[in-house]
Order: sequence, then structure tokens, then C-alpha cells
Amino acid sequence: MRRLLALLLILLVVSISGCIGSSTGTTETGKATITVTDTLGRSVEVPAKVSRIVAVGPGALRLVVYLNASDMVVGVEDFEKRYNFGRPYIIAHPELRELPTVGPGGPGKLPDFEALIGLKPDVIFITYVDGKTADDIQAKTGIPVVVLSYGQLATFEDEELFKSLELAGRILGREERAREVVDFIRAIQDDLMKRTAGVEPKTVFVGGIGYKGAHGIESTEAEYPPFIVVHARNVADELGKGHQFIDKEKLLEWQPEYIFIDEGGLKLILDDYSKNPDFYASLRAVKNGNVYGILPYNFYTTNVGTALADAYFIGKVLYPERFSDVDPAKKADEIYAFLVGKPVYATMREQFGGFGKIDLSNGTIKYSLPTSP
Repeated sequence: MRRLLALLLILLVVSISGCIGSSTGTTETGKATITVTDTLGRSVEVPAKVSRIVAVGPGALRLVVYLNASDMVVGVEDFEKRYNFGRPYIIAHPELRELPTVGPGGPGKLPDFEALIGLKPDVIFITYVDGKTADDIQAKTGIPVVVLSYGQLATFEDEELFKSLELAGRILGREERAREVVDFIRAIQDDLMKRTAGVEPKTVFVGGIGYKGAHGIESTEAEYPPFIVVHARNVADELGKGHQFIDKEKLLEWQPEYIFIDEGGLKLILDDYSKNPDFYASLRAVKNGNVYGILPYNFYTTNVGTALADAYFIGKVLYPERFSDVDPAKKADEIYAFLVGKPVYATMREQFGGFGKIDLSNGTIKYSLPTSP
């Protein structure tokens, strides 16, 4: 009986170890290691205690900041150093831009192997590469490479993103913080869904969505997460999923009640309005003064905090009685403070325009907010 109990205990321990996706060991020099499984299914042996890291590829550094581990970063991409706008994690942590470079950055661009070797990080976190590329970087630098992922972000319930946070948290000794971040995002989605449960859905459209650069009103997104979470009816959903380019005439057919403009494309839309005012004047949302600006969140992949903040503003516009207790600007700062450590809405507003009603005829944004009837 005792042998049976001992065997069961061993099996239980092995089972629990498998659940967290890691095992322990030692290197040839005697340093303790753990073996983790990254988002590509690669087994990677990393030090049991990590103190020096780099994060390369779209969104990798953002996840490190979410985990309160920016103090471990020893080098960043040139992309992060050159552009200090649109990404709350860099706005909140300008000190990261002073670190040594680890390569150019940007989609599809590999890090500088010599720079990585010189900085001697314990782990390289990377996004948007295949297994062969990750293995190649690891082989040529001798540094463990762990691939993280943002998933599809079709909603804020993004299990692949959550698994990446938990994986990085396990490696960095930030397991509790990873759980807090995942719980925070899930709680916000739950709050938004409950606030708008049973509403009569308003018809909406978002234009100016960034996609490998800035675009005008014709650039939109089907199954747009901030619309889904507040039960709005996105007229572009009939096109399928994800980013879409439309013929502007389609808007005359759809005639959404509300148009939201991603302010990354606002200048292009204002320029287009000056050339085609009659087209815009034919849109119901424009005639009724229901055109609103939201902050761009697709910048070096998804700035999750900005997307969440946008959803609260959209909810406030569409269903003010359900959001009577919410000031979108304050809610944005609450979200930013939790995720990146500082309330940076004022800077985002300065850079893009912020939450408000847009007058296309003169390009102004009115900051007054809808109120419940």
C-alpha cells in the first residue's frame, strides 16, 4: 500500500510539472536551469534565475513591461529607440530608449547577433518568427530563444496572448504578476460585456485603421474587438474577419449610425474630406454629428491597454446610460497605470487627439462626453 501511495505521489508531481510546461536541470557549469515549451512547441532550456533579457520583434518588449520586468532589459531595437509615440509602454519607460541597440527592429527583421552576444542576456524573447528562425538565432548566439505570441486578438479573451504572458512570467519569476495581468484583462472584458448586455445594438463603423502604414476611411476591421465587447453591430462584419479595405461607396450603402475614426489615419481622412465634402455630407453619422475619434492601438502589434480604453469610450458614446459612472480619460489612465506603470493618456491625447467628437469640416475634436438621458 505504501509503495502504491508513493507511486501515486510521484505521478502527481510529474503531472503538476507538466501543467506549467517546464522541468528543471543544470548546465555543464552547474547552473540550475528549467526547460519550458514556447508558443511554437519548442523545448527551450533557460536559466532557473534570469536577470538579463532582451525582447525583439513586434510587441515583445510590451509584454515584458506588462510583467513589471523592464529593469531586466539590457538592450532594445532601434525601432523602439526612434519612435516614442503611440506605444504606452515606451511613453511610460523612456529609459528603455537609452539602452544599447540589438538590431533594427520592425516586422521581419532579425536582431544583430553580435550585439546580442556582446550584451550577454540570459534569454531572448522574440515574436513573429518561425521555429527554424528561432533555432538559428539560438544556435548562432548560444543564448536561449523563447518565442511569444499575441494570437489573433479577435476578442480580448486571447488565450495565446495569456499563455505568452504566463510563460514569460514563469521564466522571469513574475508568475503572480502574469496572473494579475491576465485577470485584469479578463475582468475588463467581463465588465464591458455585462454593462452592455441586452442593449439594442447600434450600427457602427471604424475607419482609418493602420495596416502597414496609415490609411483613410476605407481602412477598417471586421470583428473589431472594441465593438464586440460592447455589443455594437459592426457593419463591416459581413466582409469576414480582420483588416479590410473597402470601396468608400460601401459606406453610403451601410449608413452606420456612428463612425469612429482611428486617429492614426485622421489626417488622411481630413484631407479626403476637404476634397470630397459631398461624399461625407451624405453619410448619416456625419449629418447627425456622430463621428468620434479613438486612439490607435495597432502600433508594433496590439497595444492591449489602448484597445481596452477605446472600448470604454465607445461604450460611453453608444450607451451613455450604461457608462454613467465612467470617465473614459480617467479609465484609460487607470488601465495604463496598471499595465505599464504610469497614467499616459494625456501624452496619447497630445500625440493623436484623444477621445472626443470630431468635426470633419474643421478637423477639431470636442472633448465633451455623452451623458445619460
